[in-house]
Amino acid sequence: MNYRNHLDIIADILNVAYRRAKKTQIMYQANLSYSVLQRYLSEISAASLVSFDGSSQSFALTLKGQEFLQAYKEYAKTIQHVEKRLNEVAARRKALEQLCSPSQNNL
Repeated sequence: MNYRNHLDIIADILNVAYRRAKKTQIMYQANLSYSVLQRYLSEISAASLVSFDGSSQSFALTLKGQEFLQAYKEYAKTIQHVEKRLNEVAARRKALEQLCSPSQNNL
């Protein structure tokens, strides 16, 4: 199972808010409980990543929020590449360890 970290959750919320969204829409589309959503909305509002429009009761992405999403996309690509390389290194290590095990000796 792949769990989301703090930045992943923020990015999910911002992706929903990119199209202007009400709190309920964000909660469902970002797959968050109400209490977790409240905490994150407070945090990203304080960081000026989203703005709240009282007349439509919706959240919208700010310019800073757009910059965050762009930087996050680059980060996500990089981390995916790094994780792939780490998996390759782990596989090579396992192969080397198997070659060193006594059961592999052909003497």
